[in-house]
Amino acid sequence: MTWTRQRLNNLFFLIGIAACVIMLFTFDVSFIELWDHLCTAGYWLVPILGVWILIYGINAASWWSVIKGVYPAAKLSPWRIFKLTVSGYALNYATPVGGLGGEPYRIMELSKDISKQHATSSVILYAMMHIFAHFWFWFTSIFLYLILAAAGDLPLNTPITCVLGFIALLFFGASYLFAKGYKNGVVMKVLSWIGRIPGLKGWSSRFIARHEEALQNIDKQIGALFSQDKKAFYTSLILEYVSRWAQSLEVLFMLLLFGVDNGGGLDGIFLTYLHSVLIVALTTFFANLIGFLPMQIGVQEGGFVLSIAALGLSAALGIFVSIICRVREIVWIFIGIMLIKVAERE
Repeated sequence: MTWTRQRLNNLFFLIGIAACVIMLFTFDVSFIELWDHLCTAGYWLVPILGVWILIYGINAASWWSVIKGVYPAAKLSPWRIFKLTVSGYALNYATPVGGLGGEPYRIMELSKDISKQHATSSVILYAMMHIFAHFWFWFTSIFLYLILAAAGDLPLNTPITCVLGFIALLFFGASYLFAKGYKNGVVMKVLSWIGRIPGLKGWSSRFIARHEEALQNIDKQIGALFSQDKKAFYTSLILEYVSRWAQSLEVLFMLLLFGVDNGGGLDGIFLTYLHSVLIVALTTFFANLIGFLPMQIGVQEGGFVLSIAALGLSAALGIFVSIICRVREIVWIFIGIMLIKVAERE
């Protein structure tokens, strides 16, 4: 590892540690109340934390599909991909405008195994896939909500209809932009947009002039995945989409903890799981609308309260879910940051 890379690695590590400390001291409840919530969760904390091994494993498999699509000769162990996935997401949680930490870190580490251009294009493609899967998850959740509302299980009023309609409009707009990006690449376009920001035109022009060939190659690799390897493209997208459904298990466990099981039995638990899917969809939608906040402080909590209340459940339950999810984030950020040091020794 070069000295510059080691310093960057240490910087990412310190950012993550600082984020954990900030999150611990920005809870909306006292430490006594936090401890009470943790005691209430009890042994349910094991599956709540453990399900993220599955979620990150699916994310890692999705990223691996992209890497193989961009650079078929790539040879990385599943454990290394998993480590970089967890660490990357830990840094994304820790920094404002998710991606300012995680994506550069992944590019830096992946460049040890493949060329920097291939590493950059695969990381950008996976980030696009991660975001695009969010839009698909939100969009399909509209139909899930309408089906449950038609069955008389959920309310359908004007505010909810407006939210569902807004999600649909965003999905179609995003689909158009992603289609253009997957076809033509996005790097040169983004740098051109940056050049329109006052004060950054000169920097953008100089950066493009110095790295034009490399940037064009990255855009070609991004465009090639969809046109030349549709299997890798759709495999990655489907896996990212499935990971959102797996994430809903976390909320399901917390609802079951509070006895919310819609009458019990397999049918009741399955219906509760569908409610969990909608809670995750609405919460992530609200949280991503204001994604520039570090760790989305306050936004995620409000999203849980709003989404749970929309399903006719108590606001207190929403607060509990948001607090336990915040604890889970801190634990996994800490794990991801520790894995940075593990990757440093490789």
